[in-house]
Amino acid sequence: MQKMSKVKFKQVISLFLCLCMIFSIAGCSQKTDAPVDKEPEPIPAEEELVNGTFEGTAQGMQGPVTAKITVKDSKITDIEFTENSETPNVTVVAFERIPAQIIEHQSLALDAVTGATLSSYAILNAVANAAKAAGLDVDALKANKVAVTPKEPQTWDTDVLVMGGGGAGLTAAITAAEQGAKVILIEKGSVLGGNTMMAGAAYNAVDTEAQSIMILTKAQKATLDEYLALDPSDPNLKFDIYPEWEEVLTELKDDIQKFYNENKGKEAGVDMPGFDSVALHMWHIYTGGLRQLNNGSWIAPDIKLARTLAENSLDSFKWMGEIGLNASYGKEANYGGNPGTGTVLGAMWPRTHSFMSGAERIPHLEKVAKDKGVTIYTETKGTEILVDGTGKVVGAKAVQTDGTEITINTTKGVVLATGGYCANPAMVKQYDQYWGDDLSDRTLSTNMGTNEGDGIIMALEIGSDVTGMEVAQMMPSSSPVKGTMTDGIWADAAEQIWIDENGNRFVNEYAERDVLAKASLALENGIFYIIYAGRGDVGNPEQLLTGTEYNERVAAMVEGGHIWYGETLAELAEATKTPAAGCAPAFTEEQLRATIEKYNSYVAAQHDDEFGKEVLAGAIDLDYIDATEGVGICISPRKASLHHTMGGVVIDTEAHVLNTEGNIIPGLWAAGEVTGGIHGGNRLGGNAIADIFTFGRIAGMNAALGK
Repeated sequence: MQKMSKVKFKQVISLFLCLCMIFSIAGCSQKTDAPVDKEPEPIPAEEELVNGTFEGTAQGMQGPVTAKITVKDSKITDIEFTENSETPNVTVVAFERIPAQIIEHQSLALDAVTGATLSSYAILNAVANAAKAAGLDVDALKANKVAVTPKEPQTWDTDVLVMGGGGAGLTAAITAAEQGAKVILIEKGSVLGGNTMMAGAAYNAVDTEAQSIMILTKAQKATLDEYLALDPSDPNLKFDIYPEWEEVLTELKDDIQKFYNENKGKEAGVDMPGFDSVALHMWHIYTGGLRQLNNGSWIAPDIKLARTLAENSLDSFKWMGEIGLNASYGKEANYGGNPGTGTVLGAMWPRTHSFMSGAERIPHLEKVAKDKGVTIYTETKGTEILVDGTGKVVGAKAVQTDGTEITINTTKGVVLATGGYCANPAMVKQYDQYWGDDLSDRTLSTNMGTNEGDGIIMALEIGSDVTGMEVAQMMPSSSPVKGTMTDGIWADAAEQIWIDENGNRFVNEYAERDVLAKASLALENGIFYIIYAGRGDVGNPEQLLTGTEYNERVAAMVEGGHIWYGETLAELAEATKTPAAGCAPAFTEEQLRATIEKYNSYVAAQHDDEFGKEVLAGAIDLDYIDATEGVGICISPRKASLHHTMGGVVIDTEAHVLNTEGNIIPGLWAAGEVTGGIHGGNRLGGNAIADIFTFGRIAGMNAALGK
């Protein structure tokens, strides 16, 4: 083979190198990753794990909730709450369950606890803020959904099923068990209590022995004289529509005249004892509940139900004392620490008794019920009332929060005690024929969130009749921010002074609750203010109110931004320039002094020239308050919110539920706010607790006996 020349060899090599370069460029053009000249990526360092304790705060129902979490290797291992103002008996399940679930599942995607929704969210948000402070991946915690698996469907058998674990339901269950019945009680919420847990301790009952240790005021005597002078032909009494109530007026006049005859020579305000009677209580139920609807029609209480309540409420109160609810009556009665009875807001007469508080009464009722053999299931919502082929109620269906389906068979029947529907403002608005534009689908409520009308809806599905659905009562003295009856301080209705944004009285503070609510809603933003200067002796209107100490309760209200307080009237006026409950009316000392002194003159004269307040007590001693260190005066901002539904299922005096033809639905009884007819268009303050215990006992007794 011939040797290639050097020139030719160089040409071949050059061609070869060119081809290699072309192939190399072509190969690079096929790649979609980083350019060839990219530096090699460094190996990522191992993620640093978080350890330590961290805090986060969120707003709850009653105030801030602060969670302190312990984190170990980026996992939440412990949760404690360093700040918590939530109502313990309402939120106990939420504060036990939710932290445990967060730790177990490392998740913030958890369901709220039934009946404690806002507190549940406060817990989750507080922990989320603490986790954020720790540098944890909060989004990942919220994305970690926890699946809940229902158990197999269950069937329970019992004699009596009580649906609802509030005051009426627990009373019915206890009474049925006392008669030897096997009783199951189911409650939708995570804790027992319903509205009875949140309600005050005001109970109306005709108690003549308690009245005997009191003094009839001159204003009360004037009111009784007015009743004696009533003419049955007066069109305002509406006897043309409700003629049956004329007999009660006749009874009342006889009672008053007999009382006057027995106390001849005695003087009102000096030595004439207090007065009350069943007829007077019934008259107040009638006049307090007689209301005209927006369409021009009228609504009034059922006379038979009203008589049942008035005649039996004291016996029910005595029964409450027998089972340990600290119900004192007769000469042992007291209201707010004063001997005898008082007047809760909207009660119309001093027949209000005190007993165990809501925070204590429900756990006590639960204990009594369990001691008597009642089986209780919480977080178990009734969904359907079961009826056999004859039309008799034979049980119910329910579902638990984990989705487990329950069928409950009864041999004797069901007591419906599921409460009203003020926590369902859309349902209130749907039926409303009274409040009009003052009511919306978003109106705040004093109620537990579980009161959504479930029982009424179930009863309607099996043919129950309903009545009074056109009206829901609004509580005038509620929190402007939350709608609850918390975060304020005030006195007996006889002592209260309500003022508008200009510092002037605008209503008879002793009037019915709907009258008070309508008057207050007409003010700017519906806000008004209650002046509080300590408690006096309601039976002795000449006793002066000498202020209130800056105690723990008052301090908590002031520091929480709910009320104003001043050791002098000038200090109080200055305080109102700073917002409380979102309000800052900036009253002047002159405004407040003029209003209080005018009211004091009415107390002294026992006659209210402006608004005709029937019972006037406790003039405010401004000189003493201004001169005394550590003693002052408060003002609470207030606004009306939904409180109590007047309407519900129709019952008779034996608590049987009636159908649309007026006939008894066999095997179904009802008690409490789920019923209608007792209070007409407006419930007197203090009558709700009397209602639930009185008709709860009747329903439980008849259900156990199958009557």
